[in-house]
Amino acid sequence: MTNLQAEITELWHQYEDGLTASDAETEAYATLEAFLDALEAGEIRAAEKRDGEWHANEWVKRGILLNFGLRDIQTHSYGNVEYHDVLSLRETDDLPERGTRNTPDGTVIRRGAYVGGDAILMSPAFVNIGAHVGDGTLVDSCDTVGSCAQIGANVKLGANTLIGGVLEPVESAPVVIEDDVSIGAGCRITSGFVVGDGCIVGENTLLTPRIPVYDLVDEQIIYGSLPPERRVFTRFVESSVGEHELFDGGAYKPAVVATDIEATTLEGTEREAALRE
Repeated sequence: MTNLQAEITELWHQYEDGLTASDAETEAYATLEAFLDALEAGEIRAAEKRDGEWHANEWVKRGILLNFGLRDIQTHSYGNVEYHDVLSLRETDDLPERGTRNTPDGTVIRRGAYVGGDAILMSPAFVNIGAHVGDGTLVDSCDTVGSCAQIGANVKLGANTLIGGVLEPVESAPVVIEDDVSIGAGCRITSGFVVGDGCIVGENTLLTPRIPVYDLVDEQIIYGSLPPERRVFTRFVESSVGEHELFDGGAYKPAVVATDIEATTLEGTEREAALRE
């Protein structure tokens, strides 16, 4: 256990025993600030892959919760706008030296979020506390990267995409997008879903553990994850509601279909990557 982990764990016990923002002393806030700095530096993460599976780092998620529970609302400034929150936004002075760029008027990175090198964040976009955005990743306009979401390297998030996060319960792993994934515009990925390396997700696809993935490669139905190197899209299958003849022609529900990645699809994503460079 690291010193920071031990300090957060002890502070969490005090919080459970009734410690409040008004009771917390300078030492506690020094710990909370050091914790946020470590998140932003990528030294700690809300979830990590161990033995081939993604697992939440519970103490990290507790540290995030402490940063809400032990702080009062304050007035902060962002440009010429005042806003009221328990946390300030993340400083972005370190981004240019690592080749990362963000556009003005709406690119919001909250304190405690990690953003890698050579990344692009287009306005308006929002990256929440505890999120991890890898090197070379594009966060496009109108995208949301939720609290604790883990985004790998060289990922493309299409415009108007929602990557949900999972902060509570602390033992649950958040949404994970592994390396080299391309996600089409308008997608929604929620509730701890894991997208494997190299996948290409068609636009307006909803990925959540409640919707089955029909994997035509391994000929199986899976929930909550996509294997690596899949091309996925939404199709509609017959619903049992159709048996009640509520609608002419029956009723349908969404399902996700996963196939091999076609060479033409790969060529398209490679051309797009070349344009970004």
